[in-house]
Amino acid sequence: MRTSSLIRAGFIKVGFIKAGFIKPSRIAACLLLCLAWLLAAPAMAAPGSGQLRIGVMTMQPGEIFWERFGHNALVVDDPVLPSPVSYNYGFFDLTEPGFVWRFVRGEMQYQLVALPLEEDLAYYREVGRGVSMQWLDLAPEQARRLADALAVNAQPENARYGYDYFTDNCSTRVRDALDTVLDGGLQRQMSSRSRGNTYRSEAVRLASPAGWMWLGFDVGLGPFADRPLSRWQEAFVPMRLADSLREATRADGAPLVRGEIELLPHRIAPEPAERPRRTWPWLLAGLLAASAVARAPRRQDRLVAAFALPVWTLSGVFGLLLAFIWCCTAHRAGWANANLLLLSPLCLLLLRGGWRIARGGAPGRFLRRASFLVAGCALLTLPLQLLPGAQFQLPWIALLLPLHLAFAWRWRR
Repeated sequence: MRTSSLIRAGFIKVGFIKAGFIKPSRIAACLLLCLAWLLAAPAMAAPGSGQLRIGVMTMQPGEIFWERFGHNALVVDDPVLPSPVSYNYGFFDLTEPGFVWRFVRGEMQYQLVALPLEEDLAYYREVGRGVSMQWLDLAPEQARRLADALAVNAQPENARYGYDYFTDNCSTRVRDALDTVLDGGLQRQMSSRSRGNTYRSEAVRLASPAGWMWLGFDVGLGPFADRPLSRWQEAFVPMRLADSLREATRADGAPLVRGEIELLPHRIAPEPAERPRRTWPWLLAGLLAASAVARAPRRQDRLVAAFALPVWTLSGVFGLLLAFIWCCTAHRAGWANANLLLLSPLCLLLLRGGWRIARGGAPGRFLRRASFLVAGCALLTLPLQLLPGAQFQLPWIALLLPLHLAFAWRWRR
């Protein structure tokens, strides 16, 4: 606005030349002054000039299991404040009454916390997690509107929200806040594109350094987790959101990100790379185990039973857990899980007969019938794979289906 006013003033002074009220030398000096101001105006509007600016801070994955997906926050650098403020949606209270039960039920409460940027960075510096900042090129009124909304959202009565791993987490909250001030422009750009990733592929990839966490996601996720994601949905991962922001544009076509800097170097293991899921190693392991079970001499029944008992126990326990997630929790990503056909609670019915064989007894009619029932349930996973939107479970089918069939064959008579 100041630049425009000065330009208009220059034209007014030029208009007085013909009337002879201003000398040409003074006119030239005024024009040079206006030109100098025009050249200086862009630099004065740059970040760090005293104008309100908004940044997206992205933290790389950490080593604690709840840090495996990375993290992000919105930063408000307001000249009227003593220091930049980090608005961090990732806070929760482990000591809160009932936290563990709400965690199990999928009813966790997270909250937005506003704290000085340096205080927020101190933790990531201590644990060695890399942090980068993307300063956004928002219009002044957009930046002010977002800063005011964050300040209101951070008030204690507004700060808490119902957390969901995939659809409502720290990163989707940052994404949605930006989309609001951009009047839906971010969603329009990100919803029309996809890289083919799914909730399962991203969760398994990021959890892979922790074997138990990787196993839990891959076994526990149902068909909801296998839909191809748009870039908008993929932004539940903070690093994916940062990637999309680099390609985003404003309404006038200019890049949304004005500049990106590294605040802290990453000193621990990097983010796991994308790798294709191969089924053949699982199939090879399943066929080898099934062959050993089916071809073992009858005198080795006790040894086969000793192998079968932990397999049936683990399958039954996992099956009960999957059934609990489907029936008794709000973890919708785990509902309708077809792995229940492979890791069936029915396997627990086989334990009594297995103990009998391990002690040198005969299998018994009940064990034979129950083992055929378990194998029949596992076989149902094959036609399910032909249906549209089928759950990705080929590795588990390749591993467990041959084994269930081999046990049923072993105890058929």
